Amino acid sequence: MDKTDLSPEQSLLLITKTIEQTKERFKENGHIFIFWGCLILIVIGSQFVLSLLELYKFIMVPVYLYPVGGILTGIYVWKEYKKNNAPKTIIGVILGSLGWIVGLNLMTMGFLLSAELGDALAPVFIILLAIMVIVSGATINFKPIIIGGVLMNLIGLASFYLERDYQGFSMMLGAIVAFIIPGILLNNARRK
Repeated sequence: MDKTDLSPEQSLLLITKTIEQTKERFKENGHIFIFWGCLILIVIGSQFVLSLLELYKFIMVPVYLYPVGGILTGIYVWKEYKKNNAPKTIIGVILGSLGWIVGLNLMTMGFLLSAELGDALAPVFIILLAIMVIVSGATINFKPIIIGGVLMNLIGLASFYLERDYQGFSMMLGAIVAFIIPGILLNNARRK
């Protein structure tokens, strides 16, 4: 590895360039935000319909779409990385790791600890997703993602005051404000 002493100005320029490269790559993947927002809407909406139809024994079936979505996202990102032969940036690695860590924790809590979390399950999920969204937005300095994450966080906090039957609506609203709308805006920013 080349050990070159950089001046403070060169260091700042290198950091700025890395952030801009990551931001540009992130803009190319606004559709991933939209995908996850739609997936959340589909899963939670399906669970709501199943509960209305009193098909309670099937209510967890839609949740298995989350791991499938994670695998599909991982394969897609890996293929794009290989196709473009783009160098990894530390910010990209951090954001990718954050997504996987939050995702794995959400799945672990959902599948193994839902009884322990009880009525706090949906609010905790929403808040963890909001943290991931806020960090992603702050890292690439994209205000719509930051705002969406803050709104999702507030929705998560407010969900503690809702009956469990209505917390799914909070998750769907959070998906719209933190994933779908920012994803669309990210795609639009890429086209400009």
